[in-house]
Amino acid sequence: MGDSNGTQRTAASRGSRIRATGRRRKAPSRRRRALTITLCAGVSCLLLTGAGLGYVYYQLNGNLKGIDINAALGKDRPENVDNGSLDILVLGSDSRAGKNARYGADEGGARSDTAMVLHVYKGHKKASVVSIPRDTLITRPSCVKDGKEVAGAQRVMFNTAYEVGGPACAVKTVESLSGIRMDHFVEVDFTGFKKLIDALGGVEITTSKPIDDNSSHLHLPAGHHVLTGEQSLGLVRTRHGVPGGDGSDLGRIQLQQTFVKALMQQVKNVGVLTSPAKLYDIASTATKTVTTDTDLNSIGALTGLAKTLGGIGSDSIHMVTLPVEYDKLDPARVVPLPRQTEQVWQALRQDHAIPKSALKDSAGDKGGTGSYVK
Repeated sequence: MGDSNGTQRTAASRGSRIRATGRRRKAPSRRRRALTITLCAGVSCLLLTGAGLGYVYYQLNGNLKGIDINAALGKDRPENVDNGSLDILVLGSDSRAGKNARYGADEGGARSDTAMVLHVYKGHKKASVVSIPRDTLITRPSCVKDGKEVAGAQRVMFNTAYEVGGPACAVKTVESLSGIRMDHFVEVDFTGFKKLIDALGGVEITTSKPIDDNSSHLHLPAGHHVLTGEQSLGLVRTRHGVPGGDGSDLGRIQLQQTFVKALMQQVKNVGVLTSPAKLYDIASTATKTVTTDTDLNSIGALTGLAKTLGGIGSDSIHMVTLPVEYDKLDPARVVPLPRQTEQVWQALRQDHAIPKSALKDSAGDKGGTGSYVK
Protein backbone atom coordinates (compact mmCIF):
# COMPACT_ATOMS: atom_id res chain seq x y z
CA MET A 1 0.00 0.00 0.00
CA GLY A 2 1.11 3.59 -0.47
CA ASP A 3 2.20 5.75 2.44
CA SER A 4 -0.81 7.97 3.17
CA ASN A 5 1.47 10.66 4.51
CA GLY A 6 2.86 10.98 1.03
CA THR A 7 -0.41 12.39 -0.20
CA GLN A 8 -1.01 14.73 2.74
CA ARG A 9 -1.45 18.38 1.80
CA THR A 10 -0.35 20.87 4.41
CA ALA A 11 -1.02 24.13 2.59
CA ALA A 12 -2.67 27.07 4.29
CA SER A 13 -6.05 26.50 5.88
CA ARG A 14 -9.10 27.31 3.82
CA GLY A 15 -10.50 29.25 6.74
CA SER A 16 -12.27 28.60 9.97
CA ARG A 17 -15.83 28.69 8.59
CA ILE A 18 -17.41 27.07 5.56
CA ARG A 19 -20.68 28.17 4.04
CA ALA A 20 -23.39 25.51 4.14
CA THR A 21 -24.39 26.37 0.58
CA GLY A 22 -21.36 24.57 -0.80
CA ARG A 23 -19.34 27.65 -1.80
CA ARG A 24 -15.94 27.62 -0.16
CA ARG A 25 -14.21 30.63 1.31
CA LYS A 26 -10.65 31.32 0.40
CA ALA A 27 -9.90 32.78 3.83
CA PRO A 28 -11.32 32.03 6.95
CA SER A 29 -17.66 -7.87 14.35
CA ARG A 30 -21.35 -7.35 13.38
CA ARG A 31 -21.49 -3.72 12.63
CA ARG A 32 -23.58 -1.63 10.31
CA ARG A 33 -22.81 1.28 8.04
CA ALA A 34 -25.15 4.10 9.03
CA LEU A 35 -25.86 5.99 5.83
CA THR A 36 -25.63 9.49 7.16
CA ILE A 37 -25.09 11.22 3.84
CA THR A 38 -28.71 10.63 2.95
CA LEU A 39 -29.89 11.34 6.47
CA CYS A 40 -28.27 14.76 6.29
CA ALA A 41 -29.84 15.46 2.91
CA GLY A 42 -33.16 14.24 4.24
CA VAL A 43 -33.01 16.46 7.30
CA SER A 44 -32.28 19.46 5.15
CA CYS A 45 -34.94 18.79 2.51
CA LEU A 46 -37.56 18.17 5.14
CA LEU A 47 -36.68 21.36 6.93
CA LEU A 48 -37.08 23.23 3.68
CA THR A 49 -40.47 21.64 3.12
CA GLY A 50 -41.54 22.62 6.62
CA ALA A 51 -40.20 26.16 6.38
CA GLY A 52 -43.60 27.58 7.31
CA LEU A 53 -43.28 26.15 10.80
CA GLY A 54 -41.43 29.32 11.83
CA TYR A 55 -40.98 29.23 15.60
CA VAL A 56 -40.36 25.47 15.45
CA TYR A 57 -36.89 26.22 14.07
CA TYR A 58 -35.79 27.36 17.51
CA GLN A 59 -36.90 24.06 19.00
CA LEU A 60 -35.18 22.06 16.28
CA ASN A 61 -31.97 24.06 16.68
CA GLY A 62 -31.82 22.81 20.26
CA ASN A 63 -31.75 19.20 19.05
CA LEU A 64 -28.59 19.60 17.00
CA LYS A 65 -25.13 18.56 18.22
CA GLY A 66 -21.93 20.02 16.76
CA ILE A 67 -18.18 19.47 17.04
CA ASP A 68 -15.71 22.23 16.12
CA ILE A 69 -13.47 20.38 13.67
CA ASN A 70 -11.76 23.58 12.49
CA ALA A 71 -10.59 24.43 16.00
CA ALA A 72 -9.49 20.85 16.67
CA LEU A 73 -7.36 20.55 13.52
CA GLY A 74 -6.03 24.10 13.20
CA LYS A 75 -3.99 24.97 10.11
CA ASP A 76 -2.42 21.55 9.51
CA ARG A 77 -4.90 20.74 6.76
CA PRO A 78 -5.10 20.61 2.95
CA GLU A 79 -5.56 23.83 1.02
CA ASN A 80 -8.99 25.48 0.93
CA VAL A 81 -9.59 25.32 -2.82
CA ASP A 82 -12.27 27.77 -3.94
CA ASN A 83 -13.62 25.95 -7.01
CA GLY A 84 -17.32 25.75 -6.11
CA SER A 85 -17.23 22.07 -5.08
CA LEU A 86 -18.08 20.67 -1.65
CA ASP A 87 -16.64 17.71 0.31
CA ILE A 88 -18.42 16.05 3.24
CA LEU A 89 -17.15 13.15 5.34
CA VAL A 90 -20.05 10.91 6.34
CA LEU A 91 -19.41 8.80 9.44
CA GLY A 92 -21.28 6.04 11.21
CA SER A 93 -20.02 5.18 14.69
CA ASP A 94 -20.54 1.71 16.14
CA SER A 95 -20.77 2.39 19.88
CA ARG A 96 -22.66 -0.43 21.65
CA ALA A 97 -23.41 1.61 24.74
CA GLY A 98 -26.98 2.25 25.90
CA LYS A 99 -29.70 1.23 23.45
CA ASN A 100 -27.10 0.04 20.93
CA ALA A 101 -26.00 -2.82 23.23
CA ARG A 102 -28.36 -5.28 21.52
CA TYR A 103 -26.12 -5.18 18.43
CA GLY A 104 -23.06 -6.54 20.22
CA ALA A 105 -20.83 -6.11 23.23
CA ASP A 106 -19.52 -2.68 24.12
CA GLU A 107 -15.78 -3.00 23.53
CA GLY A 108 -14.91 0.27 25.22
CA GLY A 109 -14.92 2.71 22.31
CA ALA A 110 -16.81 3.61 19.17
CA ARG A 111 -15.29 3.19 15.74
CA SER A 112 -16.30 4.72 12.43
CA ASP A 113 -17.56 1.64 10.65
CA THR A 114 -19.06 3.75 7.89
CA ALA A 115 -16.97 6.30 6.07
CA MET A 116 -18.10 7.91 2.85
CA VAL A 117 -16.53 10.93 1.20
CA LEU A 118 -19.23 12.87 -0.66
CA HIS A 119 -17.87 15.18 -3.36
CA VAL A 120 -20.42 17.59 -4.83
CA TYR A 121 -19.14 18.98 -8.13
CA LYS A 122 -19.15 22.64 -9.14
CA GLY A 123 -22.67 23.60 -10.17
CA HIS A 124 -24.14 21.14 -7.62
CA LYS A 125 -25.88 18.95 -10.22
CA LYS A 126 -23.88 15.77 -9.69
CA ALA A 127 -21.77 14.07 -7.04
CA SER A 128 -19.40 11.19 -6.38
CA VAL A 129 -19.29 9.08 -3.22
CA VAL A 130 -16.18 7.13 -2.21
CA SER A 131 -16.74 4.46 0.46
CA ILE A 132 -13.68 3.70 2.59
CA PRO A 133 -13.79 0.11 3.92
CA ARG A 134 -13.44 0.01 7.70
CA ASP A 135 -10.79 -2.74 7.49
CA THR A 136 -8.46 -0.76 5.21
CA LEU A 137 -4.92 -0.76 6.61
CA ILE A 138 -3.53 2.77 6.58
CA THR A 139 -0.93 5.06 8.10
CA ARG A 140 -2.84 7.03 10.72
CA PRO A 141 -1.57 10.54 11.57
CA SER A 142 -1.09 11.73 15.13
CA CYS A 143 -4.24 13.19 16.69
CA VAL A 144 -5.30 15.02 19.83
CA LYS A 145 -8.03 13.74 22.14
CA ASP A 146 -9.04 15.40 25.42
CA GLY A 147 -5.97 17.63 25.18
CA LYS A 148 -3.55 14.71 24.87
CA GLU A 149 -1.67 13.72 21.72
CA VAL A 150 -2.26 10.24 20.33
CA ALA A 151 0.72 9.02 18.33
CA GLY A 152 0.26 8.06 14.70
CA ALA A 153 0.60 4.45 13.62
CA GLN A 154 1.25 2.34 10.53
CA ARG A 155 -0.79 -0.62 9.23
CA VAL A 156 -3.79 0.06 11.44
CA MET A 157 -7.42 -0.25 10.42
CA PHE A 158 -9.03 2.92 9.16
CA ASN A 159 -11.86 2.78 11.69
CA THR A 160 -9.43 3.01 14.62
CA ALA A 161 -8.95 6.72 13.87
CA TYR A 162 -12.37 7.51 15.29
CA GLU A 163 -11.73 5.19 18.23
CA VAL A 164 -8.51 6.88 19.35
CA GLY A 165 -9.34 10.49 18.48
CA GLY A 166 -13.05 10.89 17.74
CA PRO A 167 -14.50 12.67 14.68
CA ALA A 168 -11.62 15.16 14.42
CA CYS A 169 -9.10 12.33 14.06
CA ALA A 170 -11.30 10.61 11.48
CA VAL A 171 -11.44 13.84 9.48
CA LYS A 172 -7.68 14.33 9.80
CA THR A 173 -7.04 10.76 8.65
CA VAL A 174 -9.25 11.15 5.57
CA GLU A 175 -7.60 14.45 4.72
CA SER A 176 -4.19 12.82 5.10
CA LEU A 177 -5.18 9.97 2.80
CA SER A 178 -6.88 12.09 0.16
CA GLY A 179 -5.24 15.50 0.23
CA ILE A 180 -8.77 16.94 0.22
CA ARG A 181 -10.03 19.29 2.90
CA MET A 182 -13.39 18.22 4.30
CA ASP A 183 -15.88 21.08 4.47
CA HIS A 184 -18.23 19.20 6.79
CA PHE A 185 -18.80 15.93 8.57
CA VAL A 186 -22.03 14.15 9.54
CA GLU A 187 -22.49 11.19 11.90
CA VAL A 188 -25.32 8.91 13.10
CA ASP A 189 -25.64 5.71 15.19
CA PHE A 190 -27.79 2.54 15.23
CA THR A 191 -30.77 3.84 17.16
CA GLY A 192 -30.98 7.17 15.37
CA PHE A 193 -30.78 5.48 11.98
CA LYS A 194 -33.74 3.22 12.76
CA LYS A 195 -35.86 6.02 14.17
CA LEU A 196 -35.38 8.20 11.12
CA ILE A 197 -36.31 5.41 8.70
CA ASP A 198 -39.47 4.73 10.70
CA ALA A 199 -40.31 8.45 10.78
CA LEU A 200 -39.96 8.53 7.00
CA GLY A 201 -42.44 5.67 6.68
CA GLY A 202 -39.91 3.05 5.59
CA VAL A 203 -37.82 2.62 2.46
CA GLU A 204 -38.90 0.71 -0.66
CA ILE A 205 -36.51 -1.84 -2.16
CA THR A 206 -36.77 -4.93 -4.36
CA THR A 207 -34.71 -8.07 -3.78
CA SER A 208 -34.07 -10.41 -6.69
CA LYS A 209 -33.27 -13.32 -4.33
CA PRO A 210 -34.04 -14.07 -0.67
CA ILE A 211 -31.80 -12.65 2.04
CA ASP A 212 -31.36 -14.70 5.22
CA ASP A 213 -28.78 -13.44 7.68
CA ASN A 214 -29.04 -14.45 11.32
CA SER A 215 -26.17 -12.13 12.23
CA SER A 216 -28.00 -9.01 11.09
CA HIS A 217 -31.43 -10.45 11.97
CA LEU A 218 -32.68 -9.87 8.42
CA HIS A 219 -34.91 -12.36 6.61
CA LEU A 220 -36.52 -11.20 3.36
CA PRO A 221 -38.06 -13.25 0.55
CA ALA A 222 -37.43 -12.19 -3.03
CA GLY A 223 -39.72 -9.37 -4.12
CA HIS A 224 -40.81 -5.85 -3.25
CA HIS A 225 -40.50 -4.62 0.35
CA VAL A 226 -41.06 -1.48 2.40
CA LEU A 227 -38.34 -1.83 5.01
CA THR A 228 -38.85 -0.68 8.59
CA GLY A 229 -36.03 0.98 10.48
CA GLU A 230 -35.01 -2.34 12.02
CA GLN A 231 -35.02 -4.09 8.63
CA SER A 232 -33.10 -1.23 7.03
CA LEU A 233 -30.42 -1.49 9.69
CA GLY A 234 -30.29 -5.22 9.06
CA LEU A 235 -29.81 -4.66 5.33
CA VAL A 236 -26.91 -2.24 5.66
CA ARG A 237 -25.26 -4.65 8.13
CA THR A 238 -25.85 -7.79 6.06
CA ARG A 239 -22.91 -9.62 4.54
CA HIS A 240 -23.46 -13.35 5.10
CA GLY A 241 -27.02 -13.94 3.88
CA VAL A 242 -26.92 -12.58 0.33
CA PRO A 243 -26.75 -15.23 -2.45
CA GLY A 244 -23.58 -14.81 -4.48
CA GLY A 245 -21.95 -12.48 -1.96
CA ASP A 246 -18.47 -13.16 -0.67
CA GLY A 247 -19.38 -12.54 2.98
CA SER A 248 -17.08 -9.54 3.20
CA ASP A 249 -17.42 -5.93 4.23
CA LEU A 250 -16.81 -5.06 0.58
CA GLY A 251 -20.01 -6.85 -0.40
CA ARG A 252 -21.87 -5.09 2.38
CA ILE A 253 -20.75 -1.72 1.04
CA GLN A 254 -22.47 -2.53 -2.26
CA LEU A 255 -25.74 -3.09 -0.40
CA GLN A 256 -25.28 0.18 1.44
CA GLN A 257 -24.72 2.11 -1.77
CA THR A 258 -27.91 0.68 -3.28
CA PHE A 259 -29.83 1.50 -0.12
CA VAL A 260 -28.56 5.10 -0.14
CA LYS A 261 -30.19 5.72 -3.50
CA ALA A 262 -33.46 4.13 -2.38
CA LEU A 263 -33.44 6.25 0.76
CA MET A 264 -32.80 9.40 -1.26
CA GLN A 265 -35.86 8.67 -3.36
CA GLN A 266 -37.92 8.13 -0.22
CA VAL A 267 -36.78 11.48 1.15
CA LYS A 268 -37.95 13.18 -2.03
CA ASN A 269 -41.32 11.43 -1.81
CA VAL A 270 -41.82 12.52 1.80
CA GLY A 271 -41.20 16.10 0.69
CA VAL A 272 -44.70 16.25 -0.81
CA LEU A 273 -46.42 15.57 2.50
CA THR A 274 -48.80 18.31 3.60
CA SER A 275 -49.15 17.40 7.29
CA PRO A 276 -47.20 19.87 9.47
CA ALA A 277 -47.34 17.40 12.36
CA LYS A 278 -45.76 14.66 10.21
CA LEU A 279 -43.10 16.99 8.90
CA TYR A 280 -42.28 18.17 12.42
CA ASP A 281 -41.99 14.57 13.62
CA ILE A 282 -39.55 13.75 10.83
CA ALA A 283 -37.53 16.94 11.28
CA SER A 284 -37.40 16.48 15.06
CA THR A 285 -36.25 12.87 14.71
CA ALA A 286 -33.66 13.80 12.12
CA THR A 287 -32.16 16.68 14.07
CA LYS A 288 -31.85 14.45 17.14
CA THR A 289 -30.22 11.73 15.03
CA VAL A 290 -27.21 13.46 13.53
CA THR A 291 -24.03 14.99 14.90
CA THR A 292 -22.30 17.47 12.60
CA ASP A 293 -19.45 19.94 12.56
CA THR A 294 -20.30 23.27 14.16
CA ASP A 295 -20.70 24.93 10.75
CA LEU A 296 -23.74 22.70 10.11
CA ASN A 297 -25.40 22.47 13.52
CA SER A 298 -28.10 25.06 12.90
CA ILE A 299 -31.34 24.93 10.98
CA GLY A 300 -30.17 27.75 8.73
CA ALA A 301 -26.98 25.89 7.81
CA LEU A 302 -28.84 22.66 7.10
CA THR A 303 -31.32 24.55 4.96
CA GLY A 304 -28.41 25.98 2.99
CA LEU A 305 -27.02 22.50 2.53
CA ALA A 306 -30.43 21.35 1.30
CA LYS A 307 -30.29 23.96 -1.44
CA THR A 308 -26.92 22.54 -2.47
CA LEU A 309 -27.97 18.88 -2.45
CA GLY A 310 -31.60 19.26 -3.51
CA GLY A 311 -30.89 19.36 -7.25
CA ILE A 312 -28.89 16.11 -7.30
CA GLY A 313 -30.88 13.05 -8.37
CA SER A 314 -29.94 9.53 -7.30
CA ASP A 315 -28.88 8.70 -10.87
CA SER A 316 -26.51 11.68 -10.83
CA ILE A 317 -24.47 10.20 -7.97
CA HIS A 318 -21.51 7.98 -8.86
CA MET A 319 -20.76 5.58 -6.00
CA VAL A 320 -17.50 3.67 -5.76
CA THR A 321 -15.42 1.90 -3.16
CA LEU A 322 -11.84 3.00 -2.55
CA PRO A 323 -9.61 0.85 -4.81
CA VAL A 324 -8.19 -1.89 -2.59
CA GLU A 325 -6.79 -5.40 -2.63
CA TYR A 326 -6.73 -8.04 0.09
CA ASP A 327 -3.68 -7.74 2.29
CA LYS A 328 -1.12 -10.47 1.60
CA LEU A 329 -0.19 -10.79 5.29
CA ASP A 330 -3.75 -10.68 6.60
CA PRO A 331 -6.49 -11.61 4.10
CA ALA A 332 -9.12 -10.35 6.54
CA ARG A 333 -7.86 -6.81 5.84
CA VAL A 334 -7.48 -4.74 2.68
CA VAL A 335 -4.88 -2.23 1.56
CA PRO A 336 -5.25 0.64 -0.93
CA LEU A 337 -3.97 0.15 -4.46
CA PRO A 338 -1.56 3.12 -4.58
CA ARG A 339 -1.85 4.16 -8.23
CA GLN A 340 -5.62 3.69 -8.51
CA THR A 341 -6.31 5.33 -5.14
CA GLU A 342 -4.32 8.39 -6.15
CA GLN A 343 -6.33 8.55 -9.39
CA VAL A 344 -9.53 8.72 -7.35
CA TRP A 345 -8.34 11.45 -5.03
CA GLN A 346 -6.68 13.44 -7.80
CA ALA A 347 -9.91 13.43 -9.81
CA LEU A 348 -11.86 14.80 -6.86
CA ARG A 349 -9.18 17.37 -6.03
CA GLN A 350 -9.51 18.65 -9.58
CA ASP A 351 -13.32 18.41 -9.51
CA HIS A 352 -13.27 15.78 -12.27
CA ALA A 353 -15.23 12.55 -12.67
CA ILE A 354 -13.55 9.43 -11.25
CA PRO A 355 -12.07 7.56 -14.23
CA LYS A 356 -13.00 3.93 -14.82
CA SER A 357 -9.30 3.06 -14.91
CA ALA A 358 -9.08 3.92 -11.21
CA LEU A 359 -11.33 0.97 -10.35
CA LYS A 360 -9.53 -1.58 -12.50
CA ASP A 361 -8.24 -4.60 -10.53
CA SER A 362 -9.87 -3.33 -7.33
CA ALA A 363 -11.57 -5.78 -5.00
CA GLY A 364 -13.71 -2.93 -3.73
CA ASP A 365 -16.60 -3.21 -6.18
CA LYS A 366 -16.57 -7.00 -6.53
CA GLY A 367 -18.36 -8.08 -3.37
CA GLY A 368 -20.95 -9.99 -5.42
CA THR A 369 -24.03 -8.31 -3.94
CA GLY A 370 -24.58 -5.39 -6.30
CA SER A 371 -27.34 -7.01 -8.38
CA TYR A 372 -29.52 -8.44 -5.61
CA VAL A 373 -31.13 -5.27 -4.28
CA LYS A 374 -32.72 -2.47 -6.31
